[in-house]
Amino acid sequence: MAEVSVTINGRVYRMACDPGQEDHLARLGRELDQRISQLRDSFGEIGDTRLAVMAAIMVADELAELKRRLRSADQEIQSLKDARERAAQRNEEGERALAEILESTAERIERLAQSLNGGPNGSVALG
Repeated sequence: MAEVSVTINGRVYRMACDPGQEDHLARLGRELDQRISQLRDSFGEIGDTRLAVMAAIMVADELAELKRRLRSADQEIQSLKDARERAAQRNEEGERALAEILESTAERIERLAQSLNGGPNGSVALG
């Protein structure tokens, strides 16, 4: 386990973390310290515990908003996937219909060419 010292509200806390997470944990500590400093600037000295609770509530509120936005984005992604699937199905149906039309047209052209060339055995039918 790695260890990091973070300073929050003027106090140093020694914390353990997974190796490689030291910078991330230090950055989180700095962000929390900034929030507490901003709250102290806005509300004055209202007590360390109260400042920490207010900062925690602010972080929880942001987290709740991000979760809401993530759910909304997930729903939009699913909606787009569904629309893409429906479009692909329509495209396949269109391709099948076009293939049938082309095949039918080719058969008609073949029959017309045979009749213009005198029938299936090449003899000209005089009418």
